[in-house]
Amino acid sequence: MSIRALRFVLVAGALAAAAMLFARPAAEAASFNCAKAKTPDEIAICVTPALSELDVQMAALYGVRMQIPMLMGAKGAAKDEQRAFLAVRAGCGSNALCVQSVYQQRIAMLQQIIAAAMQDYCVKLGICG
Repeated sequence: MSIRALRFVLVAGALAAAAMLFARPAAEAASFNCAKAKTPDEIAICVTPALSELDVQMAALYGVRMQIPMLMGAKGAAKDEQRAFLAVRAGCGSNALCVQSVYQQRIAMLQQIIAAAMQDYCVKLGICG
């Protein structure tokens, strides 16, 4: 498989995941059902379009992250990282700037993890230049 084909497959998968999340009705503008939002951070996400968009982006990246083949125990560690992120986000309460910062950090981390995993995969398959 060429690098171009691998990139196409990865981008297509990420776009499909993102499209499913973006196609949600207004009550589910975020990656979760806003009608069921209870905590201050969830409510802030639901009432702030920019935070809702960050939530959808992070959820799509997390979905891609969880599709990457991992060694035994790594999937549990990835879930623990997500739980830690949610705890930090909850600590922001309704402070939109805090929630935004936490999302931006998590998105950057997920992007780095995915890029490193794809590079590793590419090298292992011998298709990288």
